[in-house]
Amino acid sequence: MTLDDIKAAVDAGQTVHWANTSYIVHKDRLGQYLITYVPNGSCIGLTDRGGHRLNGKETEFFVARSKDSAENPGSQPRPDGQGRSVAPGGAGALPLGG
Repeated sequence: MTLDDIKAAVDAGQTVHWANTSYIVHKDRLGQYLITYVPNGSCIGLTDRGGHRLNGKETEFFVARSKDSAENPGSQPRPDGQGRSVAPGGAGALPLGG
């Protein structure tokens, strides 16, 4: 997924994951797009400080499968990458665009 694809999916209310289902991409109340590691709540920014380069490969992001798509396997791509570690305390989570 491209950066624009990820943002559009999050804005549309879809659940976007990075690397595996333990990582969820979301938008916080300040409008920042973040990647959170659900088991411990640590997070990083979706992009670099400039807001242009993803903190991960495009191929590692995917939309969660809905119940409907589970009946139709292969309708949404899933990455085959392993999970990545995230710095505790959300190190690297910075506002987008600046």
